[in-house]
Amino acid sequence: MTTHAMVPPEARAMVGQQVGRTRGVVRRAEFQRWAAAVGDLNPVYFDADQARAHGYRDVVMPPLFLRCMGRAVAALTDLRPDGTVRDHEVAEVPLNCTQRMAGGETTEFHRPLYPGDTVTVVTTLTGITEKAGRSGPFVLVTWKVDYLDQHGALVAETVRSMIAK
Repeated sequence: MTTHAMVPPEARAMVGQQVGRTRGVVRRAEFQRWAAAVGDLNPVYFDADQARAHGYRDVVMPPLFLRCMGRAVAALTDLRPDGTVRDHEVAEVPLNCTQRMAGGETTEFHRPLYPGDTVTVVTTLTGITEKAGRSGPFVLVTWKVDYLDQHGALVAETVRSMIAK
């Protein structure tokens, strides 16, 4: 397979387009269960008095829980043959590749979220780049994800990439 054949024209046409928009509500019990499960027992996630002592108005959502907002639970039937999850909330980028893997992610956090806040997750496909690596050609796909609160304020922004072969 040549590098050119890996990215069909319909995939290139998606670059610059919003490919996903979801909404979720911050729920105390959900983020507290997640924090406990990953071993992040920061008291500002569990104790309102501790949170207030640190300048918050209530317990705050752990920043890394943001990735879970607006996402459905993935079932085994949502897995591709390579084991990666099909994200039904974001339009699939049609590539002529059989393997996909995470390529990296960076997030800049701007403000905390509290129980009851609503988060809108807006995903834009920002790039598709064909590259040559030591093990052959691959495609680097990038997205920008904006997280907005119920007032439209930017809570966080993420740049995420995926490698496809």
